[in-house]
Amino acid sequence: MKNIILSLLLLIYSNLTFAQSRSIDAESSVVTNHFVTVNGNRIPYSATAGTLPVWSDEDKAVATLFYTYYKRSDVKDNTNRPIFFSFNGGPGAASIWMHMGYTSPRTLNIDDEGYPVQPYGTKENPYSIIDVADIVYVNPVNVGLSRILDKEYDRSNFFGVNSDIKYLAQWIEDFINKYNLWLSPKYLIGESYGTTRCSGLALELQSRWHTTYLNGVILVSPTGLGIERDGPVNSALRIPYFAATAWYHNKLDEDLQSMDLLDLLDEAEKFSVNEFLPAVTLGNSITNSDRSDIARKAARYSGLNQRDFLDNNLDVTDQYFWKKLLYEEGYILGRLDSRYRGIDKKNSGVSVGSYPELDAWDHAFTPAMQDYLKNDLSYKTNMNYNVWGNVRPWNRDNDRTGDNLRQAMAKNPFLNVMIQSGYYDGATQYFDAKYTMWHIDPSGKMKDRLSFKGYESGHMMYLRREDLKNSNDDIREFIRKTIPTSPAKY
Repeated sequence: MKNIILSLLLLIYSNLTFAQSRSIDAESSVVTNHFVTVNGNRIPYSATAGTLPVWSDEDKAVATLFYTYYKRSDVKDNTNRPIFFSFNGGPGAASIWMHMGYTSPRTLNIDDEGYPVQPYGTKENPYSIIDVADIVYVNPVNVGLSRILDKEYDRSNFFGVNSDIKYLAQWIEDFINKYNLWLSPKYLIGESYGTTRCSGLALELQSRWHTTYLNGVILVSPTGLGIERDGPVNSALRIPYFAATAWYHNKLDEDLQSMDLLDLLDEAEKFSVNEFLPAVTLGNSITNSDRSDIARKAARYSGLNQRDFLDNNLDVTDQYFWKKLLYEEGYILGRLDSRYRGIDKKNSGVSVGSYPELDAWDHAFTPAMQDYLKNDLSYKTNMNYNVWGNVRPWNRDNDRTGDNLRQAMAKNPFLNVMIQSGYYDGATQYFDAKYTMWHIDPSGKMKDRLSFKGYESGHMMYLRREDLKNSNDDIREFIRKTIPTSPAKY
Protein backbone atom coordinates (compact mmCIF):
# COMPACT_ATOMS: atom_id res chain seq x y z
CA MET A 1 0.00 0.00 0.00
CA LYS A 2 2.85 2.36 0.84
CA ASN A 3 4.43 1.68 -2.56
CA ILE A 4 1.16 2.57 -4.33
CA ILE A 5 0.82 5.83 -2.39
CA LEU A 6 4.48 6.69 -3.08
CA SER A 7 4.02 6.02 -6.80
CA LEU A 8 0.93 8.26 -6.90
CA LEU A 9 2.78 11.05 -5.13
CA LEU A 10 5.69 10.79 -7.57
CA LEU A 11 3.28 10.90 -10.51
CA ILE A 12 1.52 13.98 -9.13
CA TYR A 13 4.87 15.66 -8.45
CA SER A 14 6.17 14.93 -11.96
CA ASN A 15 2.97 16.29 -13.52
CA LEU A 16 3.19 19.45 -11.42
CA THR A 17 6.83 19.87 -12.39
CA PHE A 18 5.99 19.50 -16.06
CA ALA A 19 3.09 21.94 -15.77
CA GLN A 20 5.36 24.51 -14.20
CA SER A 21 7.95 24.50 -17.01
CA ARG A 22 7.73 26.21 -20.37
CA SER A 23 8.18 23.93 -23.37
CA ILE A 24 7.32 23.62 -27.03
CA ASP A 25 7.24 20.53 -29.22
CA ALA A 26 9.98 20.07 -31.80
CA GLU A 27 7.28 19.37 -34.39
CA SER A 28 3.65 20.38 -34.16
CA SER A 29 0.87 21.86 -36.26
CA VAL A 30 -2.65 23.21 -35.91
CA VAL A 31 -4.72 23.83 -39.04
CA THR A 32 -7.63 26.25 -39.22
CA ASN A 33 -9.73 27.29 -42.22
CA HIS A 34 -10.76 30.81 -43.18
CA PHE A 35 -11.95 33.15 -45.95
CA VAL A 36 -10.71 36.56 -47.04
CA THR A 37 -11.95 38.94 -49.74
CA VAL A 38 -9.08 40.14 -51.92
CA ASN A 39 -9.69 42.56 -54.77
CA GLY A 40 -13.39 41.71 -54.62
CA ASN A 41 -12.91 37.92 -54.74
CA ARG A 42 -13.68 35.64 -51.78
CA ILE A 43 -10.65 33.41 -51.23
CA PRO A 44 -10.72 30.26 -49.05
CA TYR A 45 -7.46 29.42 -47.31
CA SER A 46 -6.00 27.26 -44.57
CA ALA A 47 -3.63 28.55 -41.90
CA THR A 48 -1.16 26.10 -40.38
CA ALA A 49 0.57 27.28 -37.21
CA GLY A 50 3.31 24.94 -36.12
CA THR A 51 6.91 24.05 -35.41
CA LEU A 52 9.51 22.13 -37.42
CA PRO A 53 12.93 21.07 -36.11
CA VAL A 54 16.38 22.33 -36.95
CA TRP A 55 18.68 19.31 -37.22
CA SER A 56 22.34 19.06 -36.30
CA ASP A 57 24.90 17.38 -38.57
CA GLU A 58 24.29 14.29 -36.42
CA ASP A 59 20.55 14.44 -37.21
CA LYS A 60 19.54 15.53 -33.72
CA ALA A 61 16.76 18.08 -33.23
CA VAL A 62 18.72 20.98 -31.70
CA ALA A 63 16.10 23.71 -32.15
CA THR A 64 12.61 24.23 -33.48
CA LEU A 65 11.26 27.05 -35.63
CA PHE A 66 7.73 28.36 -35.34
CA TYR A 67 5.97 29.16 -38.63
CA THR A 68 2.60 30.14 -40.00
CA TYR A 69 1.74 28.74 -43.43
CA TYR A 70 -1.12 30.24 -45.45
CA LYS A 71 -2.35 28.09 -48.33
CA ARG A 72 -5.16 28.87 -50.72
CA SER A 73 -7.45 25.85 -50.31
CA ASP A 74 -9.37 25.82 -53.60
CA VAL A 75 -6.27 25.19 -55.76
CA LYS A 76 -6.19 21.60 -57.01
CA ASP A 77 -2.72 21.59 -58.58
CA ASN A 78 0.13 23.39 -56.81
CA THR A 79 2.63 22.83 -59.63
CA ASN A 80 2.40 26.47 -60.76
CA ARG A 81 1.39 27.92 -57.40
CA PRO A 82 4.15 30.19 -56.04
CA ILE A 83 5.34 29.74 -52.46
CA PHE A 84 6.89 32.64 -50.49
CA PHE A 85 9.18 32.28 -47.48
CA SER A 86 8.95 35.48 -45.47
CA PHE A 87 11.57 36.73 -42.98
CA ASN A 88 11.82 39.79 -40.81
CA GLY A 89 15.00 41.34 -39.54
CA GLY A 90 16.79 42.56 -36.47
CA PRO A 91 18.49 40.13 -36.31
CA GLY A 92 16.27 39.12 -33.44
CA ALA A 93 12.90 40.30 -34.78
CA ALA A 94 9.99 37.90 -35.10
CA SER A 95 8.04 37.45 -38.33
CA ILE A 96 5.19 39.43 -36.73
CA TRP A 97 5.88 42.60 -38.74
CA MET A 98 5.29 41.47 -42.32
CA HIS A 99 2.90 38.77 -41.08
CA MET A 100 0.56 41.18 -39.30
CA GLY A 101 1.24 44.15 -41.54
CA TYR A 102 1.91 43.21 -45.13
CA THR A 103 1.19 40.15 -47.26
CA SER A 104 -0.93 37.81 -45.13
CA PRO A 105 -4.75 37.52 -45.19
CA ARG A 106 -4.95 39.38 -41.86
CA THR A 107 -3.64 42.83 -41.01
CA LEU A 108 -3.64 45.13 -38.00
CA ASN A 109 -6.36 47.41 -36.78
CA ILE A 110 -4.57 50.69 -37.56
CA ASP A 111 -5.56 53.93 -39.23
CA ASP A 112 -4.86 54.67 -42.89
CA GLU A 113 -1.46 56.24 -42.10
CA GLY A 114 -0.36 53.34 -39.88
CA TYR A 115 -0.97 54.79 -36.41
CA PRO A 116 -2.35 52.47 -33.69
CA VAL A 117 -6.02 52.49 -32.74
CA GLN A 118 -8.03 50.68 -30.10
CA PRO A 119 -9.40 48.11 -29.74
CA TYR A 120 -6.25 46.32 -30.84
CA GLY A 121 -6.56 43.30 -33.09
CA THR A 122 -6.69 42.24 -36.72
CA LYS A 123 -8.97 42.56 -39.70
CA GLU A 124 -9.13 41.24 -43.25
CA ASN A 125 -6.31 42.31 -45.54
CA PRO A 126 -8.04 43.15 -48.84
CA TYR A 127 -4.66 43.42 -50.62
CA SER A 128 -3.02 40.17 -49.43
CA ILE A 129 -1.14 38.17 -52.06
CA ILE A 130 -2.91 34.95 -50.94
CA ASP A 131 -4.94 35.14 -54.17
CA VAL A 132 -1.80 34.48 -56.24
CA ALA A 133 0.70 32.85 -53.85
CA ASP A 134 0.98 30.84 -50.65
CA ILE A 135 3.11 32.26 -47.83
CA VAL A 136 5.20 30.90 -44.95
CA TYR A 137 6.20 33.28 -42.15
CA VAL A 138 9.36 31.93 -40.54
CA ASN A 139 10.70 32.79 -37.08
CA PRO A 140 14.43 32.06 -36.71
CA VAL A 141 15.86 30.66 -33.48
CA ASN A 142 14.86 32.48 -30.26
CA VAL A 143 12.27 34.76 -31.89
CA GLY A 144 8.52 34.29 -31.92
CA LEU A 145 7.95 30.83 -30.43
CA SER A 146 11.14 29.37 -31.93
CA ARG A 147 13.55 27.93 -29.37
CA ILE A 148 16.83 26.10 -28.86
CA LEU A 149 16.05 22.54 -27.71
CA ASP A 150 19.57 21.33 -26.98
CA LYS A 151 21.01 23.72 -24.40
CA GLU A 152 24.49 22.25 -24.93
CA TYR A 153 24.48 23.03 -28.64
CA ASP A 154 26.84 25.83 -29.66
CA ARG A 155 24.78 29.05 -30.06
CA SER A 156 27.22 30.31 -32.69
CA ASN A 157 25.66 27.77 -35.07
CA PHE A 158 22.57 29.99 -35.07
CA PHE A 159 23.65 33.55 -34.32
CA GLY A 160 25.71 34.98 -37.15
CA VAL A 161 25.40 36.11 -40.77
CA ASN A 162 26.58 32.86 -42.31
CA SER A 163 25.45 30.34 -39.66
CA ASP A 164 21.94 31.84 -39.84
CA ILE A 165 21.91 31.32 -43.61
CA LYS A 166 23.22 27.77 -43.35
CA TYR A 167 20.67 26.34 -40.92
CA LEU A 168 17.73 28.23 -42.47
CA ALA A 169 18.52 26.84 -45.94
CA GLN A 170 18.24 23.31 -44.56
CA TRP A 171 15.05 24.20 -42.68
CA ILE A 172 13.46 25.60 -45.84
CA GLU A 173 14.24 22.40 -47.70
CA ASP A 174 12.76 20.34 -44.86
CA PHE A 175 9.61 22.46 -45.09
CA ILE A 176 9.44 22.04 -48.87
CA ASN A 177 9.82 18.30 -48.41
CA LYS A 178 7.21 18.10 -45.65
CA TYR A 179 4.57 19.92 -47.68
CA ASN A 180 5.57 18.51 -51.10
CA LEU A 181 6.38 21.86 -52.69
CA TRP A 182 9.30 20.81 -54.90
CA LEU A 183 7.59 21.76 -58.16
CA SER A 184 6.27 25.13 -56.96
CA PRO A 185 7.90 28.41 -58.08
CA LYS A 186 9.80 29.62 -55.02
CA TYR A 187 10.38 33.12 -53.66
CA LEU A 188 12.07 34.72 -50.68
CA ILE A 189 10.93 38.02 -49.18
CA GLY A 190 12.82 39.69 -46.36
CA GLU A 191 12.61 42.99 -44.53
CA SER A 192 15.59 44.92 -43.08
CA TYR A 193 18.10 42.32 -41.78
CA GLY A 194 15.82 39.79 -43.46
CA THR A 195 17.23 41.12 -46.75
CA THR A 196 20.73 40.08 -45.63
CA ARG A 197 19.30 36.68 -44.77
CA CYS A 198 17.46 36.26 -48.08
CA SER A 199 20.39 37.45 -50.20
CA GLY A 200 22.64 34.85 -48.60
CA LEU A 201 19.96 32.17 -48.80
CA ALA A 202 19.56 32.70 -52.54
CA LEU A 203 23.05 31.30 -53.14
CA GLU A 204 23.03 28.80 -50.26
CA LEU A 205 19.80 27.22 -51.54
CA GLN A 206 21.38 26.81 -54.98
CA SER A 207 24.58 25.29 -53.57
CA ARG A 208 25.62 21.74 -54.34
CA TRP A 209 24.20 20.51 -51.04
CA HIS A 210 20.76 22.00 -51.66
CA THR A 211 20.19 22.76 -55.36
CA THR A 212 16.91 24.55 -54.66
CA TYR A 213 16.49 27.30 -57.25
CA LEU A 214 14.38 30.41 -56.86
CA ASN A 215 12.28 32.57 -59.16
CA GLY A 216 12.59 35.74 -57.14
CA VAL A 217 13.91 37.57 -54.11
CA ILE A 218 12.16 40.66 -52.72
CA LEU A 219 14.24 42.96 -50.52
CA VAL A 220 12.04 45.20 -48.34
CA SER A 221 13.99 48.13 -46.83
CA PRO A 222 17.34 46.43 -47.52
CA THR A 223 20.52 46.60 -45.47
CA GLY A 224 23.94 47.18 -47.04
CA LEU A 225 24.38 43.45 -47.85
CA GLY A 226 28.11 43.75 -47.20
CA ILE A 227 28.54 46.35 -49.97
CA GLU A 228 30.78 49.14 -48.69
CA ARG A 229 29.50 52.72 -48.73
CA ASP A 230 31.60 54.37 -46.02
CA GLY A 231 33.14 57.83 -45.90
CA PRO A 232 32.07 60.48 -48.40
CA VAL A 233 29.64 58.09 -50.11
CA ASN A 234 27.75 57.57 -46.85
CA SER A 235 27.59 61.33 -46.24
CA ALA A 236 26.27 62.04 -49.73
CA LEU A 237 23.65 59.29 -49.86
CA ARG A 238 21.77 60.82 -46.91
CA ILE A 239 20.81 64.04 -48.71
CA PRO A 240 17.78 62.70 -50.66
CA TYR A 241 16.35 61.16 -47.47
CA PHE A 242 16.82 64.49 -45.70
CA ALA A 243 14.99 66.17 -48.58
CA ALA A 244 12.04 63.76 -48.45
CA THR A 245 11.63 64.19 -44.70
CA ALA A 246 11.97 67.98 -44.79
CA TRP A 247 9.39 68.09 -47.61
CA TYR A 248 6.97 65.98 -45.56
CA HIS A 249 7.31 68.31 -42.56
CA ASN A 250 7.01 71.45 -44.73
CA LYS A 251 10.54 72.67 -43.93
CA LEU A 252 11.80 73.52 -47.42
CA ASP A 253 11.81 76.79 -49.34
CA GLU A 254 8.58 77.44 -51.18
CA ASP A 255 9.92 76.54 -54.65
CA LEU A 256 11.07 73.11 -53.43
CA GLN A 257 8.07 72.60 -51.15
CA SER A 258 5.70 73.10 -54.08
CA MET A 259 7.36 70.34 -56.14
CA ASP A 260 6.03 66.80 -56.47
CA LEU A 261 8.01 64.57 -54.08
CA LEU A 262 9.50 62.40 -56.83
CA ASP A 263 10.60 65.44 -58.83
CA LEU A 264 12.23 66.86 -55.71
CA LEU A 265 14.03 63.57 -55.02
CA ASP A 266 15.29 63.35 -58.57
CA GLU A 267 16.83 66.80 -58.17
CA ALA A 268 18.26 65.98 -54.72
CA GLU A 269 19.77 62.72 -55.99
CA LYS A 270 21.57 64.54 -58.80
CA PHE A 271 22.91 67.13 -56.37
CA SER A 272 24.03 64.39 -53.99
CA VAL A 273 25.99 62.44 -56.61
CA ASN A 274 27.20 65.20 -58.92
CA GLU A 275 28.02 68.01 -56.48
CA PHE A 276 27.93 66.99 -52.82
CA LEU A 277 29.92 63.74 -53.12
CA PRO A 278 32.87 65.37 -54.97
CA ALA A 279 32.91 68.21 -52.45
CA VAL A 280 33.03 65.90 -49.41
CA THR A 281 35.68 63.78 -51.12
CA LEU A 282 37.99 66.82 -51.31
CA GLY A 283 38.14 67.08 -47.50
CA ASN A 284 40.22 70.05 -46.35
CA SER A 285 41.48 70.76 -49.86
CA ILE A 286 38.15 72.32 -50.87
CA THR A 287 38.20 76.13 -50.95
CA ASN A 288 36.27 78.03 -48.29
CA SER A 289 33.98 79.58 -50.89
CA ASP A 290 33.18 76.19 -52.47
CA ARG A 291 32.60 74.66 -49.05
CA SER A 292 30.17 77.45 -48.16
CA ASP A 293 28.36 77.10 -51.47
CA ILE A 294 27.90 73.33 -51.04
CA ALA A 295 26.79 73.79 -47.42
CA ARG A 296 24.19 76.33 -48.54
CA LYS A 297 22.82 73.98 -51.23
CA ALA A 298 22.77 70.99 -48.85
CA ALA A 299 20.90 73.08 -46.28
CA ARG A 300 18.38 74.07 -48.93
CA TYR A 301 17.57 70.42 -49.69
CA SER A 302 17.62 69.24 -46.06
CA GLY A 303 15.58 71.88 -44.21
CA LEU A 304 18.57 72.60 -41.97
CA ASN A 305 20.76 75.69 -42.14
CA GLN A 306 24.12 76.33 -43.74
CA ARG A 307 25.87 76.47 -40.36
CA ASP A 308 24.73 72.91 -39.57
CA PHE A 309 26.72 71.60 -42.52
CA LEU A 310 29.73 73.85 -42.00
CA ASP A 311 30.02 72.95 -38.30
CA ASN A 312 29.89 69.25 -39.19
CA ASN A 313 32.47 69.43 -42.01
CA LEU A 314 29.59 68.79 -44.46
CA ASP A 315 28.93 65.42 -42.74
CA VAL A 316 25.56 65.86 -41.00
CA THR A 317 24.60 62.56 -39.35
CA ASP A 318 21.15 61.02 -39.28
CA GLN A 319 21.00 61.42 -35.49
CA TYR A 320 21.77 65.13 -35.77
CA PHE A 321 19.07 65.51 -38.42
CA TRP A 322 16.42 63.68 -36.35
CA LYS A 323 17.21 65.93 -33.42
CA LYS A 324 17.49 69.21 -35.30
CA LEU A 325 14.81 69.39 -38.03
CA LEU A 326 11.86 69.97 -35.66
CA TYR A 327 13.93 71.59 -32.92
CA GLU A 328 11.85 74.78 -32.85
CA GLU A 329 8.62 72.77 -32.35
CA GLY A 330 10.20 70.67 -29.58
CA TYR A 331 9.95 67.32 -31.37
CA ILE A 332 12.35 64.64 -32.58
CA LEU A 333 11.88 62.47 -35.66
CA GLY A 334 11.36 58.74 -35.94
CA ARG A 335 14.33 56.67 -37.18
CA LEU A 336 12.48 53.97 -39.10
CA ASP A 337 9.78 56.36 -40.26
CA SER A 338 10.48 60.09 -40.03
CA ARG A 339 6.81 60.98 -40.46
CA TYR A 340 6.51 60.10 -36.75
CA ARG A 341 7.27 62.76 -34.16
CA GLY A 342 8.34 62.15 -30.57
CA ILE A 343 9.28 63.96 -27.38
CA ASP A 344 12.83 63.75 -26.04
CA LYS A 345 13.98 64.35 -22.46
CA LYS A 346 15.71 67.57 -23.47
CA ASN A 347 15.86 69.70 -26.59
CA SER A 348 19.64 70.06 -26.57
CA GLY A 349 22.07 67.49 -27.87
CA VAL A 350 23.01 65.93 -31.19
CA SER A 351 21.24 62.56 -30.89
CA VAL A 352 17.76 61.34 -30.00
CA GLY A 353 16.94 59.38 -26.86
CA SER A 354 14.12 57.21 -28.23
CA TYR A 355 12.42 56.12 -31.43
CA PRO A 356 8.75 57.19 -31.48
CA GLU A 357 7.81 55.03 -34.45
CA LEU A 358 8.76 51.81 -32.61
CA ASP A 359 6.73 52.87 -29.60
CA ALA A 360 3.71 53.31 -31.87
CA TRP A 361 4.22 50.02 -33.71
CA ASP A 362 4.75 47.90 -30.59
CA HIS A 363 1.48 49.45 -29.38
CA ALA A 364 -0.44 47.72 -32.16
CA PHE A 365 1.54 44.62 -33.16
CA THR A 366 2.20 42.81 -29.87
CA PRO A 367 -1.33 42.50 -28.41
CA ALA A 368 -2.79 41.74 -31.84
CA MET A 369 -0.38 38.85 -32.44
CA GLN A 370 -0.90 37.33 -29.00
CA ASP A 371 -4.67 37.39 -29.49
CA TYR A 372 -4.50 36.15 -33.08
CA LEU A 373 -2.36 33.10 -32.29
CA LYS A 374 -4.63 31.93 -29.52
CA ASN A 375 -8.09 32.83 -30.77
CA ASP A 376 -7.85 32.70 -34.58
CA LEU A 377 -5.10 30.16 -35.23
CA SER A 378 -5.94 28.08 -32.13
CA TYR A 379 -2.27 27.60 -31.28
CA LYS A 380 -2.11 27.10 -27.51
CA THR A 381 1.19 27.27 -25.66
CA ASN A 382 2.64 28.50 -22.38
CA MET A 383 5.69 29.89 -24.20
CA ASN A 384 6.24 33.62 -24.50
CA TYR A 385 6.01 35.01 -28.04
CA ASN A 386 9.29 36.92 -28.40
CA VAL A 387 8.65 39.94 -30.59
CA TRP A 388 12.33 40.69 -29.98
CA GLY A 389 14.53 37.70 -29.13
CA ASN A 390 17.96 37.25 -27.57
CA VAL A 391 20.33 36.40 -30.45
CA ARG A 392 23.48 37.98 -29.04
CA PRO A 393 26.32 37.94 -29.69
CA TRP A 394 25.69 38.09 -33.45
CA ASN A 395 28.70 37.35 -35.66
CA ARG A 396 28.72 39.83 -38.56
CA ASP A 397 32.08 38.72 -39.96
CA ASN A 398 32.43 37.92 -43.65
CA ASP A 399 29.13 39.42 -44.78
CA ARG A 400 29.25 38.87 -48.53
CA THR A 401 25.52 38.54 -48.98
CA GLY A 402 25.30 41.15 -51.76
CA ASP A 403 27.83 39.20 -53.79
CA ASN A 404 26.08 35.96 -52.80
CA LEU A 405 22.96 37.36 -54.44
CA ARG A 406 24.91 38.36 -57.54
CA GLN A 407 26.36 34.85 -57.85
CA ALA A 408 22.91 33.30 -57.42
CA MET A 409 21.53 35.51 -60.19
CA ALA A 410 24.45 34.69 -62.48
CA LYS A 411 23.95 30.96 -61.95
CA ASN A 412 20.18 31.14 -62.36
CA PRO A 413 18.75 33.07 -65.36
CA PHE A 414 15.27 32.74 -63.83
CA LEU A 415 16.20 34.64 -60.66
CA ASN A 416 14.91 38.23 -60.41
CA VAL A 417 15.23 40.73 -57.56
CA MET A 418 12.89 43.57 -56.53
CA ILE A 419 13.74 46.20 -53.92
CA GLN A 420 10.96 47.99 -52.02
CA SER A 421 11.80 51.09 -49.96
CA GLY A 422 10.01 53.90 -48.14
CA TYR A 423 11.23 57.42 -48.80
CA TYR A 424 10.90 58.32 -45.09
CA ASP A 425 12.95 55.38 -43.78
CA GLY A 426 15.99 56.79 -41.97
CA ALA A 427 17.43 53.41 -40.93
CA THR A 428 17.71 51.71 -44.32
CA GLN A 429 17.39 54.71 -46.58
CA TYR A 430 15.93 54.46 -50.06
CA PHE A 431 18.94 56.04 -51.79
CA ASP A 432 21.23 53.59 -49.97
CA ALA A 433 19.01 50.85 -51.41
CA LYS A 434 19.43 52.25 -54.92
CA TYR A 435 23.20 52.39 -54.41
CA THR A 436 23.18 48.78 -53.21
CA MET A 437 21.17 47.76 -56.28
CA TRP A 438 23.68 49.49 -58.58
CA HIS A 439 26.57 47.65 -56.94
CA ILE A 440 25.08 44.17 -56.58
CA ASP A 441 25.81 43.82 -60.29
CA PRO A 442 28.50 46.40 -61.12
CA SER A 443 28.94 44.96 -64.62
CA GLY A 444 25.34 45.85 -65.50
CA LYS A 445 24.84 42.53 -67.28
CA MET A 446 21.90 41.58 -65.08
CA LYS A 447 20.41 44.99 -64.30
CA ASP A 448 17.28 44.15 -66.29
CA ARG A 449 16.53 41.60 -63.53
CA LEU A 450 16.91 44.19 -60.74
CA SER A 451 14.06 46.61 -60.04
CA PHE A 452 13.27 49.32 -57.48
CA LYS A 453 9.91 50.45 -56.07
CA GLY A 454 9.56 53.44 -53.74
CA TYR A 455 6.69 54.44 -51.45
CA GLU A 456 5.64 57.56 -49.51
CA SER A 457 6.11 55.97 -46.11
CA GLY A 458 8.88 54.53 -43.95
CA HIS A 459 10.69 51.29 -43.14
CA MET A 460 7.44 49.32 -42.97
CA MET A 461 5.90 51.10 -45.92
CA TYR A 462 2.94 48.69 -45.92
CA LEU A 463 1.49 50.27 -42.75
CA ARG A 464 0.18 53.18 -44.81
CA ARG A 465 -2.97 51.88 -46.47
CA GLU A 466 -2.25 53.32 -49.92
CA ASP A 467 1.18 51.72 -49.89
CA LEU A 468 -0.20 48.44 -48.53
CA LYS A 469 -2.21 48.22 -51.73
CA ASN A 470 0.55 49.44 -54.03
CA SER A 471 3.31 47.25 -52.57
CA ASN A 472 1.20 44.08 -52.69
CA ASP A 473 0.20 44.91 -56.27
CA ASP A 474 3.90 45.33 -57.09
CA ILE A 475 4.51 41.82 -55.72
CA ARG A 476 1.71 40.45 -57.91
CA GLU A 477 3.29 42.08 -60.96
CA PHE A 478 6.71 40.74 -59.93
CA ILE A 479 5.28 37.22 -59.74
CA ARG A 480 3.67 37.60 -63.16
CA LYS A 481 6.98 38.67 -64.70
CA THR A 482 9.04 35.97 -63.02
CA ILE A 483 7.05 32.86 -63.92
CA PRO A 484 9.13 31.81 -66.94
CA THR A 485 7.77 30.81 -70.34
CA SER A 486 11.12 29.77 -71.84
CA PRO A 487 14.06 27.59 -70.77
CA ALA A 488 16.69 28.84 -68.30
CA LYS A 489 19.61 29.80 -70.51
CA TYR A 490 21.63 32.82 -71.58
